[in-house]
Amino acid sequence: MQIAIAQMNVIPGRPGDNTETMLQFIQRAKDKGADLIIFPEMAVPGYLLGDTWEERSFLRDIEAANEAVIRAADGIAVLFGSLAVDWAKKNNDGRPRKYNAFFAAQNKRLVSPGGMPYPFQIKTLLPNYREFDDTRHFYSLQKLAGELGTQVSSLLSPISLKLGDRRYTIGCLLCEDGWSENYSLEPMEILKAKGNVDFYVNISASPYTLGKNEKRHRLFGREARDADAPLIYVNNVGLQNNGKTVFTFDGASTVYNAKGQRILEIDAYEENIAFLRLEAIADAAPIRDKEESDIAHIYKSIAYGVKTFLSRINMKKVVIGVSGGIDSAVAAALYANVLGRENVLLVNMPGVFNSETTKGLAAGLAANIGCRYAVLPIQESVEHTKKQLETTPITFFADGSDSHLQVSSFTMENIQARDRSSRILAGVAAAFGGGFTCNANKAETTVGYSTLYGDQSGFLAALADLWKFQIYDLARYLNEHVYRREVIPQATIDIVPSAELSDAQNVDEGKGDPLCYPYHDFLFRSFVERWEKAAPQDILEWYVNGTLEEQLGCRPGIVKELFKTPADFIADLERWWNLFTGMAIAKRIQSPPILAVSRRAYGFDHRESQNGTYYTVGYRSLKKQLLKSET
Repeated sequence: MQIAIAQMNVIPGRPGDNTETMLQFIQRAKDKGADLIIFPEMAVPGYLLGDTWEERSFLRDIEAANEAVIRAADGIAVLFGSLAVDWAKKNNDGRPRKYNAFFAAQNKRLVSPGGMPYPFQIKTLLPNYREFDDTRHFYSLQKLAGELGTQVSSLLSPISLKLGDRRYTIGCLLCEDGWSENYSLEPMEILKAKGNVDFYVNISASPYTLGKNEKRHRLFGREARDADAPLIYVNNVGLQNNGKTVFTFDGASTVYNAKGQRILEIDAYEENIAFLRLEAIADAAPIRDKEESDIAHIYKSIAYGVKTFLSRINMKKVVIGVSGGIDSAVAAALYANVLGRENVLLVNMPGVFNSETTKGLAAGLAANIGCRYAVLPIQESVEHTKKQLETTPITFFADGSDSHLQVSSFTMENIQARDRSSRILAGVAAAFGGGFTCNANKAETTVGYSTLYGDQSGFLAALADLWKFQIYDLARYLNEHVYRREVIPQATIDIVPSAELSDAQNVDEGKGDPLCYPYHDFLFRSFVERWEKAAPQDILEWYVNGTLEEQLGCRPGIVKELFKTPADFIADLERWWNLFTGMAIAKRIQSPPILAVSRRAYGFDHRESQNGTYYTVGYRSLKKQLLKSET
């Protein structure tokens, strides 16, 4: 029995386009003599659609597309994921009942799983964490069982299909139903208990996260081994978003044998179809792990994400403000490789505080890439803005008095940043016929070390889910593996990171950002990416018991190097916590969409409210004890 695995590019919100792709794949599978073809979860409508799920006409469009796929199941069986609607029932919000469904079609009709009141399988476990918000839109098999006064185990059953010259029993799972470790129900165990399952199929719409595939291999490999049956995992490729956060879908569809070993894996980020004979799975040699670094995986995800995002919004040209620093250099090398150097314009915008060193590095970067380059100084316009603000009278109509604004050095820093982005880059991008990028990294984004309407601006923040140490890793990877030559100058990698907005940030004197990235990257990461997020009380407890560096994952000894006393440590912690939970939230809300690669990206993935800064009672008590013992 021959199986076709269709790793398709699912375009969110385009049922018609996705159906055409599916029909083409089905025909290819027929031409190759396949008995069965398997598509991913939500292959017809896409997955991350926001409240488009509330449009009745869109739901009808999906139903028509489903019917087209079912009609194509002629001479071949088709397993696919899509939306199913029960118009006679309601969701909790009063709208029509919607199910995330697993369809099995053969002979131009649906094949019903045993025990189900519908001719399709329903997703049992609806994820409601990270980027997922499934219970807002879909009704789970768990809830349906409760409504019907029965158990999930009485509804969840394998399907039976006659394929080739025999009948097969197939255990059907929808994505999260295979990730049941933290749920009270385990759909895989329920299906196993039914007995005599020939093989399992998990259809997924699973966004890429660094390290996620390794965890899946361990989990799904164990499930296949425990069930003593092959498991076929089918995921989609493409790009989907929920507004503030953009996710790549890497595919990486995999077949596990009954021993839990991988015997087939489709290359990541490639729309493709793979064929295998079910009977050959047992004898197939296990595939070897590809030895790739984390940064190689990250590069692949970001490059794919940027390319797909630009194509999706039909943007063919990009303007990048380059300072001579590492973030903008990485952005320039990345976009030039994705778009072609002829479609990238680098702009250096020096002010009085920019050194000859960094100006030379910006020019050298452009020359190395071979792209377009311009120098547009800002000092004259910045001085004009300062003069205009300080000399324009402000009339108070209550008493008729006039006053004048005083522009501080801190305000001047912000004026420089805004002049570069809101005036120059926005104007240049419009004239060039493209958009301009936001080059922020995750450390800066965490504490708002950026200027609203200045360097926080842009159409996409492609690097804002990378910590500073990952930015440096990516710079080296671009030089060594992508370009295979020094495109990003080594001096840019070596120089102290600096915004160069004042004399206090003179790079030639070794002065730079107030962040010590080898420590603060890891401190900030604990605020955001730990599954159980760290707060100041946790940090202070680890500091007291001497396990802070181990908990954070930073270099041993760095805390004592940076902070001579507990008072110094506490002052630093509170400085950044106040920003992280204060003004930085407002900046993140107004920031460009972020391309996600980590286990928790800002935006819809990391949800937050503007509630102000809070310190727990336990933290305040421990702080008091520490400071008292110091005196």
